[in-house]
Amino acid sequence: MPAISDVLLLVGRLNYVWTNTESLLIYIIAHLLNVEKDAAIIVFLTLNTTRARIDLVERLAKLPSAPSDDSKAVLALMGRLKRESKMRNKYNHCIYSFDESGEISSTQLMRLVEDEKEVRYGKIEQLDRKEIDRLEKSIQEIVEISKALWVFIRASPRYTDAM
Repeated sequence: MPAISDVLLLVGRLNYVWTNTESLLIYIIAHLLNVEKDAAIIVFLTLNTTRARIDLVERLAKLPSAPSDDSKAVLALMGRLKRESKMRNKYNHCIYSFDESGEISSTQLMRLVEDEKEVRYGKIEQLDRKEIDRLEKSIQEIVEISKALWVFIRASPRYTDAM
C-alpha cells in the first residue's frame, strides 16, 4: 500500500493542476463571448461548479457564431477535461480507509446511487499501485490539457499582447 504522505502529495498535485487548468476557462469564456477578461472572470466566478463552467464553455462553442475551428478545438479540450474530472471528483469527495499499519488502503466514494428499490452509497476501491498509476496519469493528462488550452489562448488575437 502507498504511504499516506505519498497519496496526499498526489491528491494535492491533482488539485493544484486542476485548479490552474480550470482557471484557464476564464480566457476561453472571454474569447467565445468576445468580452474582456474582467467580464469573463465575473461569469466564471458566478458559476460555482466545475460542471457549470464546462457546460457554459461547451454551449458557447456550439453557438453558430463560434468559428468552426474554435468550436472543434474547445469541444475536444472540454471532452478531455470532463474525462479527468471523474478522477478529481473521486479524490475530492471520498473518505479513506486505513490498514492495520495506518496506511491508506482504499477509498470510499461519498455518493448516493439510488434506484426504485434501494439506496446505496460508498463504492469502495483499493488504493493499490494500479490506482496510484491511474492518479499519476490523470495528473499528467490535466497538465497536457492545460498546455493545449494555453496554445489555444495564445493563438487568440485578443490575448497575444497580454501574455
